[in-house]
Amino acid sequence: MSLDGEYEPSPAQWVRDQVAEYEASGGQRANTLRDTGLPVVIVTTRGNKTGKIRKMALMRVEHDGEYALVASKGGAPDHPVWYYNLKADPTAVMLQDGPEPFAAEVRELDGDERALWWDRAVAAYPPYAEYQAKTARTIPVLLATRRG
Repeated sequence: MSLDGEYEPSPAQWVRDQVAEYEASGGQRANTLRDTGLPVVIVTTRGNKTGKIRKMALMRVEHDGEYALVASKGGAPDHPVWYYNLKADPTAVMLQDGPEPFAAEVRELDGDERALWWDRAVAAYPPYAEYQAKTARTIPVLLATRRG
């Protein structure tokens, strides 16, 4: 299963390279964020304006087969573009954590559920706490769940 459409790679060369290497190796290579040694997953969405397929590496925050997707953008004042893609079509999502991608559905978390997953996210990638301190916006946390 995959998302149909034209793939438009990221404008960032390192993201393009990481996604390509991760996918080509079935998640055996390029599976950590740069030199941190911390694991990533590949998330595929459909552009909410262009309809093109977009892919990016996000920090791996997994618990019981579900994944938190943290729209941190490094603590920037605005949300990352992929956040809007997921909000526009929460069922047009593929997630790859290892050899095979799978179809997922996302929903934005709030309240106690967001707090629980935020704590898991910060445990997986401590800089998230610094990113939240840098911005006035509440960094969105979306939960990706495997679809049937």
